[in-house]
Parts: sequence; C-alpha cells; structure tokens
Amino acid sequence: MTSEPSCKKTILAVDDARQNLAIIKSLLVPDYTVKAATSGALALQIAQSQPPDLILLDITMPDMDGYEICRRLKDAPTTRDIPVIFVTARDQSDDEAHGLALGAVDYITKPIKPAILRARIHTHIALAEASRQLAIQNKALIEAARLRDDVEHITRHDLKSPLNAIIGLPQILLMQCDFTEQQRGFLSVIMESGYRMLDMINRSLDIYKMEIGTYEFRPERINVYAVMRGALAELATAITAKRLRVDIRIDDPDADARQWVEAMAEPLLCHSMLSNLCRNAIEASPPGDVITIGFTCRPEVVIAIENGGAVPETIRERFFEKCVTAGKKGGTGLGTYSAMLIARTQNGAITLDTTIPGRTRLRVTLPAGHAEADAC
Repeated sequence: MTSEPSCKKTILAVDDARQNLAIIKSLLVPDYTVKAATSGALALQIAQSQPPDLILLDITMPDMDGYEICRRLKDAPTTRDIPVIFVTARDQSDDEAHGLALGAVDYITKPIKPAILRARIHTHIALAEASRQLAIQNKALIEAARLRDDVEHITRHDLKSPLNAIIGLPQILLMQCDFTEQQRGFLSVIMESGYRMLDMINRSLDIYKMEIGTYEFRPERINVYAVMRGALAELATAITAKRLRVDIRIDDPDADARQWVEAMAEPLLCHSMLSNLCRNAIEASPPGDVITIGFTCRPEVVIAIENGGAVPETIRERFFEKCVTAGKKGGTGLGTYSAMLIARTQNGAITLDTTIPGRTRLRVTLPAGHAEADAC
C-alpha cells in the first residue's frame, strides 16, 4: 500500500550553528517538514530549486549575512513572496527595523521561546496562503471581466449583420414594388425599427469606448434645449400614460424667448443622456405629478431635472455606478451609469440632490457654447 503524500508545510532554517538548527528542527518537526542550510549560498540554492513555505533566517553568518540573503530572496521572482522571519541574537531596534525594511515579515530574538516561534510561523504561513489565494481570485476576476467585455463587444458587432437585411430589404421593396399605403407603412415601421436598433448598438459601442477611454469626442455648438424637447417627444406616450406634466423653464429672458440654450457637446450623445434621465424621472414619478426641467446658461449650462419620488437610501451613494438599481421591475441600472459617462466624456458632470423630501433632482453641467458665456 502506498502512503499518501505529506500535506505538511516546509520550513527552511538558515543558521551557521548546527546546534541552533537542531533546536529549531526538534521544535518544528512534529508539524512541519524542516530543511536546513548552514550558509547563505546553500539557502538561496534550496529556496530557488524547492521554494519552502517559510524561511527562518539568522543574521550573523560568515559568508553572507542574513540581510543580504533576504535582499536576494526578495529580488528574485520565484522567492520574493516567501515569508522570511529573522531569528537572531541581535536585539537592537535598528537591527529589527533594517530586517523588516528588507521585506521580512517578523523578527524573533534568541533564546527562542518555542510557543512564540510556533505561533509566529503558523500565523505567517496562514497569511501567505490567504494572500496567494486572494491573488488567484483577483486574477480570475480580472480575466472573467476581460472575457465578458470581449464577448459583449463581439456580440454588439455581430448584431449589426442581420440589421443590414432588416434595414436594406424594406428600402429595396419600397422602391421596386407596388404596395398599398398600409403595406408601405408596415415596411417603414420595420425599417425605422432597424435604424433605432442600429442606433442603440452604436450607442452601446460608444459607451464601451468611453469606459476604456478610447472614445473620440467631437464637440460642436448645439441647442441643448431642442435636444431635450426631442427626447421628451419620444417619451410622450409614457408621460401621457402616467398623466404627468412637464414644466420647462430657462433662467434667461432672451434665451427663453428664442428657446435656445447653447452648449458645446455632441447632439446624439446629449439626446441619449437626456432621454435616459427623463425616462428615469418618468418611471420614478407618481401618477399626476409634475416634472420640472430648468436650464441655466451662465457661466456654464446647467440642466436641472426634478421629479417626485425619492431615490432609495440604499443606493444613493452608488447611484451612478454600473448596474445599480432598486425597486424597479426590469431595471438594469445602466441608464444613470451611461448618462454619467456621457456627461463626463463631454467635459461635464451629473450630480444627485436628495435634500428635498420625497423628490429627486439631478443636475447636468455642460460647457457653454460661447467661450465668454456672455449669452446663451
């Protein structure tokens, strides 16, 4: 019958005095496999070829002192993570500080107290094992996140292929075939839905680029008030269904008269951002409530969106984090996250204000359209 392999941890004891090694071995052999080295060169050779779980290291040795051995151990990739405990007759605080500065995890003075030695060894081997397991888990999590991002990125690209037919074929049929007005309407709906889906995929790809810092921002002067009106028009059905009223105000008489609030931004990015924020406001508002949207033009453009319904306290600190949601059926937690990314990409910001009881206010800031910001 073959014996099972030993699960004992291995200790390398380094000391030029053989009697000291004998003492250490007698104290530890019941619980550990103990290897011994009487010189620095032999210690480094053993540590490199068969790395132990922990090294007990004397300082005063003739060929190479313990400090130099520790330095070489910590410089080598295969041995730098092995915990080193100095076991020495030197009891000056400067000696201990120098040893710890070189990377040792502990410092024990002779004469050795058996209980202290065993306790320190057990603790540092357990800590090293926990650190190793944590590093493995972190590496696995990083790899899983990278694979997830790769899969999502590839999926977004793959979704575009079938859209070519969904968008292209209706256009061909409309040009070449004699359809009734109703049939042409059906084909137009298919084509428009395809374009909307394509826009969603493109926006998703843009968000991915913003996350990894590769999005190329191309600002232009836009009427952000008109963009807001367009976003609300698309949400008109949801607004009507909840009997909501939207009150829009511009804090500038001239701008209000012209219905013009100029910001340096990208129209499509702003549309996506404001649409997400307005949709959240609609979903959170109680039926029959009022959503107020205020525009301020100086010195930067500030858009304040206020609605009934308070953000749950459990998520207020993480409101703009990815996939954070609470109490919303089918919610993904991506709306506010993407809005935050879009605002930041456009050199702006979004903040949450929960100081008004029972209500929520979001403030979006964007650079004004004019450098001097002397007019909207």
